[in-house]
Amino acid sequence: MEFASKGSWLSEGGPEADVVMSCRVRAARNLVGFPFVARASDAERHELVHIAKQVVLDSELGQEMIWVDLAKATSRDRQLLVERHLISRHLAEADMPRAVAVSEDETLSIMINEEDHLRMQLIAPGFRLAELVEQIEKVDETLEQKTDFAFSSRWGYLTACPTNVGTGIRLSVMMHLPALKLTNEIERVRRAAKDLHLAVRGYYGEGSESAGDFYQISNQVTLGQSESELLEEFVQVVLPRVIDYEHQSRKILVERNTNLLDDRVHRALAVLRSARLLGAEEAMKHLSRVRLGIHLRRLQDVQLDVINRLLLQIQPGHLQLHIGADLSPDRLREARANVVRKALR
Repeated sequence: MEFASKGSWLSEGGPEADVVMSCRVRAARNLVGFPFVARASDAERHELVHIAKQVVLDSELGQEMIWVDLAKATSRDRQLLVERHLISRHLAEADMPRAVAVSEDETLSIMINEEDHLRMQLIAPGFRLAELVEQIEKVDETLEQKTDFAFSSRWGYLTACPTNVGTGIRLSVMMHLPALKLTNEIERVRRAAKDLHLAVRGYYGEGSESAGDFYQISNQVTLGQSESELLEEFVQVVLPRVIDYEHQSRKILVERNTNLLDDRVHRALAVLRSARLLGAEEAMKHLSRVRLGIHLRRLQDVQLDVINRLLLQIQPGHLQLHIGADLSPDRLREARANVVRKALR
């Protein structure tokens, strides 16, 4: 794997990219005739990996896909895939037969033996959910030509988790909400999400923290709603409300708390440009504030794409790949500071 991801959604722009870093659509599917992953034996999981490999690589998608046997992959490679949001931490850390197929541009990944037999995922920069829903339907149709997915005429697609039953579709966005955090209004998002049956998670999804004021927001229930209904609610109701909350908070910072805003932004940039040791959480916090400063035009000499790329490059797996060796926690902090200083010189 290369240090600079070819299709990194972090290094590109897109609609509403100042708030919506990226969007993702995921479809959960299970093969007919096999128990769900948690109930399957290791022999059945091996067979599922074998069948999935044939289905994916023999389909029209096959020429664009890179197959990774995660049971044989190094821990560093698995960490890289997690950091690029191509697989879940759960899949990376599992101790069973499992795999992932990744497109060359890293926009599509198909996880095998995660919670479901197959989890297809498309990711793109900015606010492009409508495009991704259309694309995931094509991926789904392409694979269904090669195998049979478990489906009920009453309930829809059958999944390991009851909240995914129906379409099996999950919509999610990675949102950058630093102004809401600085103005202590982030709870507005959490309350709105709860009322709308949404999940608000951290940078790496379920079970992770909101490092750098980045939050993943996704729908929780798929049963009883079509793809178009899910998309309409998410795109026309949910996300505009959250985006508007963040824009309002940014306006308040500029108009009423200019000194606070400039102090946080310039202090963050000064630390990044001078620190000799940087922890991951500290670096994410400062990069978040610099990113806010760029969008609010409080900084003129820092490029947005540099900050976006650093959000990926400071992660442990990418740092160790860049250095070419496994690093102790102290050496990671030193390497992270060196990479950031060089990029912001």
